[in-house]
Amino acid sequence: MLHQRILVVDDEESVRGVVAALLGRSGYDVTMAASAQEALATLKEDSDFDLVLSDVMMPGTDGLMLLDQVCEEFPDTPMVMFTAVHDIHVATNAFRRGAIDYLLKPFERSQLENVVRRAVEHGRVRKQAARYRQSLEEVVQARTARLRETMQDLEQSYDITLEAMGDALDLRDAETEGHSRRVTAYTIALARAMGLNSEELKLISRGAFLHDIGKIATPDAILLKPGKLDPAEMAIMREHCERGYEMVRKIPFLRDAAEIVLSHQEKFDGSGYPRGLRGEEIPLGARIFAIADTLDAITSDRPYRKGESFAVAQAEIILCSGSQFDPGIVRIFLSIPLELWAELRLEVSRQTHSTVARTLCRPLPQAVWSIASRAAACSISPEA
Repeated sequence: MLHQRILVVDDEESVRGVVAALLGRSGYDVTMAASAQEALATLKEDSDFDLVLSDVMMPGTDGLMLLDQVCEEFPDTPMVMFTAVHDIHVATNAFRRGAIDYLLKPFERSQLENVVRRAVEHGRVRKQAARYRQSLEEVVQARTARLRETMQDLEQSYDITLEAMGDALDLRDAETEGHSRRVTAYTIALARAMGLNSEELKLISRGAFLHDIGKIATPDAILLKPGKLDPAEMAIMREHCERGYEMVRKIPFLRDAAEIVLSHQEKFDGSGYPRGLRGEEIPLGARIFAIADTLDAITSDRPYRKGESFAVAQAEIILCSGSQFDPGIVRIFLSIPLELWAELRLEVSRQTHSTVARTLCRPLPQAVWSIASRAAACSISPEA
């Protein structure tokens, strides 16, 4: 008990003097206060007390009010109440408000010592638990930070995987180089305009970027044929949806995005392939992608034709609303000014050394994000 400090609070000098003397003989370091206000001032100046021992009945701020403030401001400091009032309700009230123990005056020295010893031990255990809790929180914070760093590294490895897969396709099909990046940017802008959350946007961006990855397995004679494909060749070309799905679904972090790869050629009226899905049977990401894909296909140059304007692409999308495209998503698309799509295309072309498929794993380039945000601000709800 050496160096254990106790604050004794009582408005009667004789009482606090006796209590202090008894505790002092038992080896405690005792400080005295004549009022609740003085006790609080002492604690605020130096809170390193092992116990506060206070009378209940005091003028001004009484012992119970002091108890409330000590419990609130110094929660690790235990408090014992003593009083000459033999009232069970007072004792019960003190315990409810946080007192560790309760003494009735007059009390024997042995009673005082026993109560103080128990209370001090209680306080020691409480402070030990608080230190352990703080230490545990620090460990959790440190491990959380390390986990966050690991997840960021993992996300970066995902980005590298996506870029490698996209670049592999570009090497095979130079005619559509940049298409995946542009269509991903368009898809993200349209999805943001629909109010999708970050996790949904991340999934859709990955599916959009890898939508044509199955063409890696398409023979060059068909993939690079300059003219129109015959029915047999077209059947082989259409296999790229399922081939891409089989490739992507085996990668755990792309499993959900694989559904977009499989369904990106489905049409709203059920006339698409490979499964002939209709309406909302088609994954939402694939329905959004379909509009973005057509937007880029019409406005991009091909060896056999010059790219059309965004106005022409918009007219085609309106014409095919309800057949090829989801009418609700078309309405949102139409609420976005055409010049924003042109700006977005131009900005994506400037990002020659960055992959738009990374947009939700790391922040978008500021200019692209700004344009996508402006598109979202112009949007209307599907029900409008």
